[in-house]
Amino acid sequence: MIKVAKTAGFCYGVKRAVDGVYKEIDSEKKIATLGHLIHNPQVIDDLEGKGVISYDSVSEIPKDYTVVIRAHGVGKNIYDELEGREVIDLTCPFVSKIHRIVSEHHDKGYQIVIVGDKNHPEVIGINGWCGGEAVIINDVNYKIDENLAEKDLCIVAQTTINREFFGEIVQNIKKTCKSTLVFDTICSATKDRQKEADEISRNSDMMIVIGGKESSNTRKLFEISKRNCPVTYHIETFEDLPQEKTYNKIGITAGASTPGSIIEEVVKAMSENVKNEENFAELFAQYESKTLNNGDIIDGTVVEVRNNEVIVDLGGFKYNGQLAADQLTDDPSLKPSDVVKEGDTIKVYVVGVNDGEGKVVLSRKKLVAMESWNKIKAAYESEEILEGKIVKAVKGGVIALTDGSQVFIPARQASGRFVQDLQSLVGTTVNYKIIEIDERRRRVIGSVRVILEAERKEREEKFWADAEVGKKYQGTVKSLTSFGAFVDIGGVDGLVHISELSWNKIKHPSEVVKEGDVLDVYIKDINAETKKISLGFKKIEDNPWTIAQSKINVGDVVKCKIVRMMPFGAFAEIMPNVDGLIHISQIADRRIGKPEDVLTIGEEVEAKVTDLNWDEKKISLSIRALIPVPEKEEEAEEEAPAEPQKAETLVYSTDPDVEVEEAIEIEPAEEEEAPVEEAPAEDAE
Repeated sequence: MIKVAKTAGFCYGVKRAVDGVYKEIDSEKKIATLGHLIHNPQVIDDLEGKGVISYDSVSEIPKDYTVVIRAHGVGKNIYDELEGREVIDLTCPFVSKIHRIVSEHHDKGYQIVIVGDKNHPEVIGINGWCGGEAVIINDVNYKIDENLAEKDLCIVAQTTINREFFGEIVQNIKKTCKSTLVFDTICSATKDRQKEADEISRNSDMMIVIGGKESSNTRKLFEISKRNCPVTYHIETFEDLPQEKTYNKIGITAGASTPGSIIEEVVKAMSENVKNEENFAELFAQYESKTLNNGDIIDGTVVEVRNNEVIVDLGGFKYNGQLAADQLTDDPSLKPSDVVKEGDTIKVYVVGVNDGEGKVVLSRKKLVAMESWNKIKAAYESEEILEGKIVKAVKGGVIALTDGSQVFIPARQASGRFVQDLQSLVGTTVNYKIIEIDERRRRVIGSVRVILEAERKEREEKFWADAEVGKKYQGTVKSLTSFGAFVDIGGVDGLVHISELSWNKIKHPSEVVKEGDVLDVYIKDINAETKKISLGFKKIEDNPWTIAQSKINVGDVVKCKIVRMMPFGAFAEIMPNVDGLIHISQIADRRIGKPEDVLTIGEEVEAKVTDLNWDEKKISLSIRALIPVPEKEEEAEEEAPAEPQKAETLVYSTDPDVEVEEAIEIEPAEEEEAPVEEAPAEDAE
């Protein structure tokens, strides 16, 4: 059995260069190539036979010749030398990309490092874009000196270098150097070719690698194959085939500069010695491409998952398909490895086939979108509720992704209420309905709002059927105002007045709650006609007066703080939100004109509880009761006539619901003055 690598033969860059030169031959121009066009002696001989001559330097090429720059590319200085001459630039696009990277980063001050063969024309050309100052490494044991280790490095690779070899060198550099910027510039065709050679050689008794002896990429294929299959031969044409006994399993691959005609000759020659004498036409069909057309839908096997694309084996087609990350899924947050893995069989849509570039562009997104379109139409007709992930915010709305289809949801339909920042919805999963569809433009409009409104209406109907004063609910704070908080208690909103949010005095509801908080509330009042609901929130057990009742008794001595003055006394805070009144007559052991004569706001004092009225929230305090009375004063007081009684001390609460009365001190009636007796006349004298 013979297995021919699908990637064998001309790569895009080589085919582009060869086809370009043969096209110019037909124009009857005098053509010269700067160096051998490709590393294949058979092609070079054929071109020379048609008058295409290769030269080693620009100065050697006659002025009347059109100069061809080969696929390997040249340095910037060569373009300067060619100025004014007719030039056909056939530099491989992959190599041109390296030139741009090197030139840009060299200008930024980076030290350029090229991993590759310093004598290879491609590497020489790359070095020409940084003034010939690149460090060229082709040894995994290369010693990094201190000077290089301190620089900012920009590392690129020769397009045909072995991928594992490149990785080893990069890792070695990173161990020593502080700053490295790495560009994996190995050609994708080279990667695919090396990977396939590795797979085929592992399952072969003999490997044949076809290509020029000077071809770098062909030598790499030989090295990979030899590592897995000891009986491996590097040949240029079928005439170099070994004359040995037949083998059961023969693998064949070829370098990027090997013409298909040479591969065909080798396959034909080998088929004559294969056991069971397979038909050559069937055998070579393994190498020849299947016909693919734009718009085809085929099954493929994932053979490699990269950071920005997925490589798909198309089952017999010469080239693997390239499935870009943005054509794999519409979800920008997902990497290719999140969606597929090697070995997966996936259905793909052929976007474009370019045999000249050796490229098949695929899309899974287009296919999934096509398949999901019918589902979208069915959902619209049946008013089915769909689930989608918001993947991006756009002008006027957001995009939801459902089964590969993008659905536009206008801003006003994206939520049950106004959303200022639509970006905040990105990444969320929503339920929505299709409310409009345009088959001609394939435009779909969805709405989250219609579902939320339907759900809210259902909850409202259920609420009003069961609502009653005193019923308890667990609600969510929806919004705050200066006078309270609106709380959703199951489809309807009720107001918790600011006075209901705390037993303490607060200036704004935000001091106690915020949007999104979950509260345990109860209905204080309800009006089914106006649909207004007043909610209660304060708990009786948190009432400071309830707490005070369990802690304060008549006769207790308490520490308190003077909080405000009145003409009839001073209010003192015993505990938060519980004040008592020290009547002016109970502030001192003497008569005073006003409380400020003895006390100051903020002063802490001790006072005795003389009276309690919990129903009216009144506490009477006395400082005078704690002032010791001297013994002599006590006796004098006993002998002295009793002073008239003063008005009863009234005590007031800070509670706004309790009415405040004015305390009046009753003064005793004034005594009549005794008549003054006139002295006798003689005494007057």
